[in-house]
Amino acid sequence: MISQEAAAQVLRAALARGGEAAELYLERTSSTGLRLDGGRLEEAASGVDQGAGLSLMDRERTLYGNGNRVDPDSLLRLADKLARAQGAAAAPETGPTPHPEPSGGAAAPGAVTPFVPRALQLVSPVTLPASGVPMERKVDVLRRADAAARAYDPRVTQVTLQYRDTEQDVTVADSDGTWGSEVRSFIVLHVTVVARDGSDIRTGVEARSETRGFEFFDRHLPEDIAREAARQAIQQLGARPAPAGTFTVVLSSKAGGTMVHEACGHGLEADFILKSMSVYSGKLGQEVASPLVTVVDDGTLPNQRGSSSMDDEGNPTMRAVLIEKGVLRGYLQSRRTARLMKLSPTGHGRRESYLHLPLPRMRNTLILPGDHDPEAILAEVEEGVLVCRMGGGEVDVASGNFVFSCSEAYMIRNGRIAEPIRDATLIGNGPEVLRSIDRVGRDLGYGVGTCGKEGQGVPVANAQPTLRIPRITVGGTAAP
Repeated sequence: MISQEAAAQVLRAALARGGEAAELYLERTSSTGLRLDGGRLEEAASGVDQGAGLSLMDRERTLYGNGNRVDPDSLLRLADKLARAQGAAAAPETGPTPHPEPSGGAAAPGAVTPFVPRALQLVSPVTLPASGVPMERKVDVLRRADAAARAYDPRVTQVTLQYRDTEQDVTVADSDGTWGSEVRSFIVLHVTVVARDGSDIRTGVEARSETRGFEFFDRHLPEDIAREAARQAIQQLGARPAPAGTFTVVLSSKAGGTMVHEACGHGLEADFILKSMSVYSGKLGQEVASPLVTVVDDGTLPNQRGSSSMDDEGNPTMRAVLIEKGVLRGYLQSRRTARLMKLSPTGHGRRESYLHLPLPRMRNTLILPGDHDPEAILAEVEEGVLVCRMGGGEVDVASGNFVFSCSEAYMIRNGRIAEPIRDATLIGNGPEVLRSIDRVGRDLGYGVGTCGKEGQGVPVANAQPTLRIPRITVGGTAAP
């Protein structure tokens, strides 16, 4: 989208009146969105959005400007506006003091280092770009899924399907010499099924998403995704109200890692640590979980929803070990938080689009598999609750307290799966739950979503093995 020479000119213009560093982020995103509701195509939209974000940073603040024009002249005008704002902000205190050249031959603050393109590993290869697939073929995916959901059971009364494909072309140029560029592809199919039996109405939801092209549907048949949503809805019909009390809870690997994402992951993002807003602040090297628990966030997993070759600051993605055998080892870092904490970036500086500044964000967050047989974990529980699907919830990052709904759960009796229950919630404290886990299965299951933070949404995946929590509060409407 821009030559290296033109990008360097823009960065120099931004730094003309002060500032220690500047970063240019360019993005061009093409997408198609479809929605089939009640057997009718209610929405079909495609388009292209492009723009640039320019950051100007010093020790005290970051100035940010953006626009949807990416030609060099427009970017130079944007850079001039930021430079004037920087000069105006600095003038009352310091005036236009030039930065001296430091000893040792290093570049002075505010200089633009010659670009060195990053050697990036291709994380998510694409064989069939969605942009080249006819619209009729994309609509056919929805119609196939719709037919499969309705055929699953006559009690299915409503099916809503959403499809989206996205191709995002990103370039990052930083005054420190960083130059990175990649194209990211995403496919999403989201199915919601409503089932009814008399006055009992229940909903099932299933979503699949990866960083792939249209070949995604060779691996994930739309019929299978739709039938799973229908199964969930039908299973909930006739389920009895969940009991309230303290139970042993087994989290199936099918739960997909919502617990680790919400109850643990956000608290390990370095901006919360810097603000002392996290329950994990100041605890590096301390035991914060069971010795059976190791948590990583890995942006290099092939084709997972949170994967890419680089982050939105041009840093290569990596496998960041956060908790190792119960001991806190690290945080998720952006370039800014890493600089303030005198650590290295971890490839987790992410932004929703060119309209936003990057923040430390999760990618693919996992509790790694352990050594226990999942069936044996279940067999050891005399009475408890098996959670197979997690719904929404709330987490207080400062305290670690959480409340999660369970969209699919069962009672466990004498080591066996018993009757389905509905409207169950899990209530607890993230660090306490992590410390109490006493079984970690050797399986692993993924879930996908869009993670929200400070008004920005980014694609993520979460994963976990089967886990046993000896005691946790289960909220419900029936007596135990």
